[in-house]
Amino acid sequence: PQQSGLYEYKIFGGLADCPPKLCADVYMDLDFRKQWDQYVKELYEKTYDGEKVIYWEVKYPFPLSNRDYVYIRECREMDVDGRKIWVVLAQSVSVPQCPEKPGIIRVKSYKQSLAIESDGKTGSKVYMYYFDNPGGMIPSWLVNWAAKSGVPTFLKDMQKACHNYSK
Repeated sequence: PQQSGLYEYKIFGGLADCPPKLCADVYMDLDFRKQWDQYVKELYEKTYDGEKVIYWEVKYPFPLSNRDYVYIRECREMDVDGRKIWVVLAQSVSVPQCPEKPGIIRVKSYKQSLAIESDGKTGSKVYMYYFDNPGGMIPSWLVNWAAKSGVPTFLKDMQKACHNYSK
């Protein structure tokens, strides 16, 4: 609604030879993500007041400070007119038991929606809407890199992770 100077990302992509259930399983598996996502510094799920909450620290390039996220997420398998679609929703939350750490910038505004379905062959079609406010001063070169290289690299890494998941 107002001009914040921040970007919202909409990503459409395909993951050949990665069935949608496998993509969803890989995406939801936090322990496995630590193995294949080079930007994960710390990642775990804890239950606070009966709610599962994820803590995720992301490595940022020097000289920038790392960012961390505290969020909830849910994955549902839906049937839409005979089409199976996996939907993942995630959103930042404030949890007193998970305070900010010195030297790390807390991302307080984060929202993500992900939908995965079959491409009609052996792979998946993926749609993602993503927004966060990384806080601090993010140089335009990093924003441009994320849009041009970071997202395609993430999809390639995810595809590789899917191929290695059963091993």
